[in-house]
Formats: sequence, structure tokens, C-alpha cells
Amino acid sequence: MLDRICNLYTVICNFVLNAKKIMFTKKDFHYNLPEELIAQTPAEPRDHSRLLVYKRATGKVEHRRFFDLPEYLEPSADAPNGSLLVVNNTKVLPARLGGRKDTGGAVELLLQKRLNLTDWEVLIKPAKRVSETTPIRISDKLTARIIGLGEDGTRIARFEFEGVFEDILHGIGQMPLPHYIKEQQGDNSRYQTVYAQHEGSSAAPTAGLHFTQDLMRRLKDGGTDIAEVLLHVGLGTFRPVKVEDVTAHRMHSEYYRVDETAAAKIAGAKAAGKRIVAVGTTSVRTLETVHHEHGGIVPCQGDTEMFIYPPYQYKALDAIITNFHLPESTLIMLVAAFIGHKETMELYNLAVKEKYRFFSFGDAMLLL
Repeated sequence: MLDRICNLYTVICNFVLNAKKIMFTKKDFHYNLPEELIAQTPAEPRDHSRLLVYKRATGKVEHRRFFDLPEYLEPSADAPNGSLLVVNNTKVLPARLGGRKDTGGAVELLLQKRLNLTDWEVLIKPAKRVSETTPIRISDKLTARIIGLGEDGTRIARFEFEGVFEDILHGIGQMPLPHYIKEQQGDNSRYQTVYAQHEGSSAAPTAGLHFTQDLMRRLKDGGTDIAEVLLHVGLGTFRPVKVEDVTAHRMHSEYYRVDETAAAKIAGAKAAGKRIVAVGTTSVRTLETVHHEHGGIVPCQGDTEMFIYPPYQYKALDAIITNFHLPESTLIMLVAAFIGHKETMELYNLAVKEKYRFFSFGDAMLLL
């Protein structure tokens, strides 16, 4: 009898745990997006993109322009001590490389993550037709060979070159625009933020693309300080969720760093009661990773695989600036963890109705 009771108790506990675990499936984060709302070119000037402002405390929505941002970050009744803006100063590499095998077959490599002076994690197309013994000729000064498997379907490529790898890359590489952008961009700088410094990303931290130098100056003149952190954007940010139970999804690791200057600014802002505003999901993941691992924001560096989804409780920040993300992506799940699942899907449907522009070159949201 006792064994029966114990077995029944175990079954009930497992049921409760599983019910709690599978709170959402990826279909819960689906929305219908007309193709014409996928932005193919960025706004000109950068800060003339639209800005949907959402206030969590009241549920109020405002439709503004990105150049109105200082109005929301300066000292106010909601944030009497003002704000600190946290940006990701990574710089996008011309990470898309075209090459050929000895047989003449075309091969494309997309650099993902540098491992050492010669080796990179890469995405390769067509992967099935490139063996570990096949040399890939990219240019007169650059060849590659696949030497092993990386994370999540990537390969490890070893490059042989004459001279400085980065100089060669800038001469022959192409900007790795997302697959949904069909139009060629004449100015590669439009896929870089104005504060980009440290090369290493295979995609832009796109929420930062809305800032201009003039807007940054206006923010500083209005009392908004700016802290710069680093996360090299790779496959982890854009890898699609393929499992129905979102808790089973695993992120690809990405390198991050918070230096002493940034850590001191953020700690000082928190102590002064300022609102911490993260620009983009990469800044969000950097701050939350550091806080999770160290109990606060301290100087550190490492690799993060952090996947943020409901019901995650944010600890390091108070507001987020972000673009509109793909349906069923880890990025829309991150937003839902901040403002709520129901609220997120309602905002996205509203943005579609109001004809906001979506994805990398699209419009932005300010979530307060």
C-alpha cells in the first residue's frame, strides 16, 4: 500500500513539474507578418525610424520617432534620477566568403566565432559536399580547410593566408546581411552602429542602428550617460527554435566582455537610482549573464549561452530598446519575458496593424 502511495506521489510530482516546465511552445510566439513590412533598407537618417513606446506600469502605448528618445531617458516622474544607456560596441566583420573547391564547385563560408589565429567556427554551404580533406580556395592569399565539427551544425575551418587575416578579409569579404534582406546595400556602414569598435560579429546588434552621432550627443547633453559592453553576435542570436518545448532549445555560445569602466558606470548608476536601459537583445543578454554569474555587474569576460524566455525574472536592467523580431525566435521570447507573453503578442499585432517596419532594418520599440 505504501509503495502504491509513493508511486502515485511520484507520478503527480512529475506531472506538475512537466506542466510547469512546458509553459510555452514556439507556436505561442507566432504572429502573421505581411512580407511588405520586412524592411529592405534602413531609415534615412537613421534616427527617423519609428519608435513604439510601451510603459509596463500602465500598459500605455505611444507612437513616436526614434529621435524622440531623449525625452524618455531624461529625469522624469517615472525615473527622477535619469537613465544610463548600455550599448554593445561590437563591429560586424565582412564575414561572408565565397570560394571554390578543386573540382570547381562553389562554396560559401560564413565566419561565426574566432577560436585562435587560424581557426574559426563557420557555417558552410553546401556543407554535405565539403569533406575534411577538401581545400577551399578563397583568393590568391587565402585558402581554408575543414578540420572538424563545431557547435550546432557549424564546422571548424583552418585558414592559411599570407599577411594579416583581417586585412585580407576586408578586401574580399562581404557583409553578412540576413537572408530576408534581398536588396543589395551600397553602404556597408549602414550595417554598423555609429559606436562600433571591436570587430568580431557576423551580424549587427540591430537596435543600435537607429542611433546617430547627433542623437548620442543630445542624450549626453540631457544627462543620459552611456556605458559600452561587448558581445560578438553570432549564431546564438539568430538560430531558429526547432523544438516545440522552448525550454529544450539550446543557444550557441557567444563571447562577451564588460570592462572596468562599463562595470563602474553601471554599478554607479544603480547606486544612484538611475534607470538601466539596455540597447538591443545582445546588451540584455550580456548584463543578465554577468548578473546571473556574479550577483551584480563586475568586470569580466567569457562565453554566454543564456536563453531568456518567460517566466525569467530580469535582475540587471529596467528598460529595453529593441527592434521587432522574427516569429517564434528566441528574441521575441526575450521580450515576452520582460513585458509578458500576452502583452508582447498584442504589441506585435498592433505594430503590424500600424504598418511598422520589421527586423534588422526596421523600426524600434522602447519598453519601459
